[in-house]
Amino acid sequence: PAPDPAERAAAVARLTGPGSPFEVRTEPVRGRPMRVFRHRRRSLRELLDASTAHGAAEYLVCGGRRVTFAAHHAAVASVAHALRTRYRIRRGDRVAILAANSAEWIMTFWASAALGAVTVGMNSLWSAREIAHGVADSTPSVIVADDRRRALLGAVNVPVLSIEHDLAELAAAHPDAGLPDSGRTEDRPVEDDPAVILYTSGTTGRAKGAVHSHRNVLAACDFHLFNDALAAELGRPPGRRRFLLATPLFHIAALHNLAVPRLAAGDTAVIHTGRFEVDRVLRLIERERVTNWGAVPTMVRRVLEHADLADYDLSSLTSLSLNSAPSSRALFDRVRRALPGTAAALGTSYGLTETATGATVATAADLAEDPDTVGRPVVNVDVEIRDADGNPVPDGVEGEIHVRGAQVMLGYWNRPDATAGALGADGWLRTGDLGTLVGGRLRISSRRSDLILRGGENVYPVEVEHALAEHPRVSEAVVLGTPHPDLGEEVTAVVVTSPAPAPPDGTTTPDGPVPDGAAPDDVDEDVLSTFVADRLARYKVPTRWLITTTPLPRNATGKVERPTVRTWLP
Repeated sequence: PAPDPAERAAAVARLTGPGSPFEVRTEPVRGRPMRVFRHRRRSLRELLDASTAHGAAEYLVCGGRRVTFAAHHAAVASVAHALRTRYRIRRGDRVAILAANSAEWIMTFWASAALGAVTVGMNSLWSAREIAHGVADSTPSVIVADDRRRALLGAVNVPVLSIEHDLAELAAAHPDAGLPDSGRTEDRPVEDDPAVILYTSGTTGRAKGAVHSHRNVLAACDFHLFNDALAAELGRPPGRRRFLLATPLFHIAALHNLAVPRLAAGDTAVIHTGRFEVDRVLRLIERERVTNWGAVPTMVRRVLEHADLADYDLSSLTSLSLNSAPSSRALFDRVRRALPGTAAALGTSYGLTETATGATVATAADLAEDPDTVGRPVVNVDVEIRDADGNPVPDGVEGEIHVRGAQVMLGYWNRPDATAGALGADGWLRTGDLGTLVGGRLRISSRRSDLILRGGENVYPVEVEHALAEHPRVSEAVVLGTPHPDLGEEVTAVVVTSPAPAPPDGTTTPDGPVPDGAAPDDVDEDVLSTFVADRLARYKVPTRWLITTTPLPRNATGKVERPTVRTWLP
């Protein structure tokens, strides 16, 4: 049964009060007063060193590999030693990872963090051109890539290490080296040093790197540890758990909110590799006795639509959280019916790459009382709803969601303009999302204007529109998100084409010149799909098309009237 709200509030007060393990107090954070956990670690290296206390327990399971906490620490120390001695990696240098999920991905992250370097989590779904932008933007001193992405990387002027071959060699090269000494004080990472850069789809057509400090990542981790302590305080200590890691490590969901806190708590991360195939995932849950899963709604819908759930032993799965995209109350009801063992711990959250973790969390009790909520602000985060002038609005009034807390990013890498547009001088993050606070719980009205949430991946229409605009036969295009039963939304393109030019010598084609006002028959969905796929990640390529020669409707300021365009779609 869910705890009584008064009982929960009293437990929170005990845990966060003066002298308690999770005491919350106000301190200056980069010159701004914020609520923080007083008894916190100041660097990721401190967290890594403390993990040896978990010894022979399993930290990572990946395919046939089982890596204990002790073995992980030793491997990370060896990789860090090689990065320091062979590649001269120092505090502030960037170490880029361009690879699918693996144990080596996580080890590389921890080795980089231990040296005070900045891990650049590059999107493993990027096209060659997007990869080139990420490399040029972050200027890494070394790149760790798997074989598939190495082929897309092309020629670069920095060392490239193979995650399949070189990392294994580095992890075994110095078995007794220990973590390199931080040396001089100025070489040691401090709390507000950058630790991670994760790229978000760009509202202006270029991906932006959200920069997270050691403080940001550790605050996200401490939020999870606090939740564990609160559960224990309410008589339900969590014990050792086994978490399914099935989302990409270049997202906060897998890195900040799974790989890092599991190291702190002594839990196991079971890594699913390859495409998301329901049978393989369910067999992995069954075989590894997975207890906890943080999934995107598309994954859960595919599981629920699988014909033979009764053929799998899913009794170990007792906690399920749906994140990264909105979930309907109908989906939650389906989960409760199909996976009743998770009902007591079924939840959701609201957060952004820019917030490093959830800004709000909805428990099963919250969802039972208000199925449309994404929960209450987490203990060390402030959430406000503001009007167009930046003034807080009353309870129940819609406005833009603003977030402030130690988890909020430092800013965007090399983008002071974008940083200034997102972060106010008072430390509040303007999310661009609309919502309301009702009785302390947040409800989301719409996400980031035209943002498309396709299977948990963010797609900004302007990025796709810019790619389409490069085609010589596309005169204008608008990209929309439209409902999809599996993905939540699919990428839909309405493309206005121009006639094919006459041949240079003035002769006509066998069928004559293409007349004005007619859709050229040589510019079709397949041609445009291939064109976009050469420039952008596959998940950004439109799967629904309307090709026309009718100009797009625009308002007096020249902006496309998207609601009108939607009426064109069959």
